[in-house]
Amino acid sequence: MLELKYLREHVEEVKEALAKKKFAVDLDAFLELDVRRREYLTAFESARAALKSASERLAGAGCPPEEFTRQTVLLREESTRAKQLEESLRSVDEEWRKAYLSIPNVPHGSAPVGRSEKDNVTVGGWRDPETVSPCAIPHYDIPWFSKGVDFARGGKVTAAGFPFYVGSVARLVRALIRFFLDCAEKNGYVELLPPILVNGASATATGQLPDKEDMMYGTAVDGFYAVPTAEVPVTNFFRDEILEESLLPVYRCAYTPCFRREAGNWGKDVRGLNRLHQFDKVELVKWVHPSQSFEELESLRRDAESILRALEIPYRVLAICTGDMGFPHSKQYDLEVWAGGQRRWLEVSSCSNFTDFQARRANIRFRPSGKGRLEFLHTLNGSGLAVPRVLAALLENNLQDDGSVRIPQVLRPYVSQDFIKM
Repeated sequence: MLELKYLREHVEEVKEALAKKKFAVDLDAFLELDVRRREYLTAFESARAALKSASERLAGAGCPPEEFTRQTVLLREESTRAKQLEESLRSVDEEWRKAYLSIPNVPHGSAPVGRSEKDNVTVGGWRDPETVSPCAIPHYDIPWFSKGVDFARGGKVTAAGFPFYVGSVARLVRALIRFFLDCAEKNGYVELLPPILVNGASATATGQLPDKEDMMYGTAVDGFYAVPTAEVPVTNFFRDEILEESLLPVYRCAYTPCFRREAGNWGKDVRGLNRLHQFDKVELVKWVHPSQSFEELESLRRDAESILRALEIPYRVLAICTGDMGFPHSKQYDLEVWAGGQRRWLEVSSCSNFTDFQARRANIRFRPSGKGRLEFLHTLNGSGLAVPRVLAALLENNLQDDGSVRIPQVLRPYVSQDFIKM
């Protein structure tokens, strides 16, 4: 969430910044609610003080009967007023908090301004897309693909978008996960194996709630949510904690299956591995000093890029414009791989700086080494990487004329194969 003091004192500046994002926000309505909440809070505190004063007078020694009766009536009236104000404050406070949590993060000044994905800016990349195999075809058209990625049986067991991986493809998926984690460890990230169900407080802290509740799978009985990304449990690792400045930056990585309702069931954009309800991903998460967060974002992006280079996959880097940026994001890069068979770019990583937005919601602070008040740190994360589209690009870009797929050199120790074919 945004700092409340800053929001109150820089209303026009915040309005101008938020207008560049795609989220509808009635900041004036929130500020009116904020004023009403403070008025109720002042009135309630005044009523509590009057109630305390009346109680002390009633307890005073030598109070005459007439005065005792009068003070008893006053005490009862003050008590009733205090309870009414408390209920009103609780109601307006709940409305205020809901409105406060619906305000997105402001975009950083270096983010490109735009209204949609068409305004994203290519700022980097590696390798000519035309260097992929001349035999490349869409992965879902490879003759043996349905044997290695069984959507039919996955649909029978669960629903569309929940495939089985079989045999050599299953081993390749497992190899990619291990390789991603090993790359993260070499870059200084300590591995976590987190829960894949989180509570509402955790999902709220990272900004999934209330913004993406309709995309999350939840269990109504327990109030848990299946993680849409390891960002949620990992970022909450330090929720309500205070870190020493000397420990910053802190790097963590984690593998989890991820669950999202957003997948569709039509068109080439969601065919095969392009978009799934359940998929595997390794996430990179950082907790950093505010003064270093944008340098850390560039480092995070390089960490994700290095994996794609090792896998020999052509890719490009997009600076995401303000209108295409996520709810809690301040600055965001997307990494897209070239899928030679489909002849299109597929997003495999989003590297983002959330500044102190998530840290305020999660109450994660650090203690400066010198004298000074506790401060909120900055959080960042990026996919390192998401498996399905990387797998799709590998299958397409490395398809041979005999129908086999060449395994990149760095993965061969993990699968003990140079080529796969079902």
